[in-house]
Amino acid sequence: HLPRMRTPTVMIVGMVLCPCGLLLTLTGTLAPNWRQVSLIPDQPLDLVMEQGIWDMCRERQSTHDRQCGQADELGYFEQVPVRVAQGLMPTSLVLTLVGLVVAALGVRCWQKEPQYRVAGVSGLVLLLSGLLSLVPASWYTHELWELPAPAGGTLVVGYSLVLSYLGSCLEILGGLALALSFHHCCKER
Repeated sequence: HLPRMRTPTVMIVGMVLCPCGLLLTLTGTLAPNWRQVSLIPDQPLDLVMEQGIWDMCRERQSTHDRQCGQADELGYFEQVPVRVAQGLMPTSLVLTLVGLVVAALGVRCWQKEPQYRVAGVSGLVLLLSGLLSLVPASWYTHELWELPAPAGGTLVVGYSLVLSYLGSCLEILGGLALALSFHHCCKER
């Protein structure tokens, strides 16, 4: 008769939400679309400029002709919210990977019982990583209309910023779920 190996629900929730958050945050970090500038005066009507934290692209929507690596003539990449995002987003990604490795060791790792303290610590690490990616996304959103852009253009939030928000929230929720593992340690005492 084999022993019953049952992983607690909060640990499963954490182990599902956090990798999903990692993928969304990774996509949001790498894709050059934190905001879009369209309807730029003296430019074709279908031209859209996409600004990310690493790159700028111009795309003609009618032909899907896309050119990245545009010159930063307005000093966009020198702005504090962009610089902070360039530092905190990769830091968050690395911390998320570390948290997931620790979580895998604590949640089960082919043992009869989960290691609740290890899973709880991983939850705190993942919670911190979610906060580290939420801060630059929030700050960038707050400063969205203050950052340099071609004069007269229309600004809208890009999909990368939305994905960064969603990924951060999933990491925070997953981290909280894993941190609930500490409850089991307290019950044992």
